[in-house]
Amino acid sequence: MLLDKRGCSTIGQLIWKGIEMIREIKVIYENDPSVRGLEGLLNSGLHALILHKCISHPLYRIKLRSLARLISQITRFITGIEIHPGAIIGRGLFVDHGMGIVIGETAEIGDDCIFFQGVSLGGTGKHRGKRHPTIGNNVLIGANATLLGPVSVGNNVKIGADTVIINHNVPDNCTVVGAPGRIVRQNGEKVRIDLAGIGDGSEKRES
Repeated sequence: MLLDKRGCSTIGQLIWKGIEMIREIKVIYENDPSVRGLEGLLNSGLHALILHKCISHPLYRIKLRSLARLISQITRFITGIEIHPGAIIGRGLFVDHGMGIVIGETAEIGDDCIFFQGVSLGGTGKHRGKRHPTIGNNVLIGANATLLGPVSVGNNVKIGADTVIINHNVPDNCTVVGAPGRIVRQNGEKVRIDLAGIGDGSEKRES
């Protein structure tokens, strides 16, 4: 009997992983206009995701933590992308270039996201348990952006290159830029909102 993705059937899980990997390949061609022919299969992000989703993360879930970390370190050596085996990654993540990306143990990433090189989903060293960011669906994170702490990023968010977000949540449907990060567009309107000031009445909308 074949079960869904939460089932225990090995065959069912392999089929599900195969379908999921087809989606990962498809998003490469949808998001990278430079890819032609079989070039999409050479994408380093695809390699990192296959090794994470099919090997290191399943090993982590069955408590083979040391072996899982070994696979993740081999992945880092091969691709330049470091994904902790404990990280939870949704479907359709597109990694453009990918070198220098770091995704921490308790990070969670939703569906249909785009990451550019140098993105860090890290911790501050001041939290226990959940200590890395949670990213919603349809989120774009630009090159060298840094998100630290157990922050929550909503759906349909764009985070600009070199943006820094530390211990501040990001609402749905907005664009965040700068260091420290500030919202410059929300729900289609130009705004100026410091993430630290959300909810305190300091929000300003541009006419």
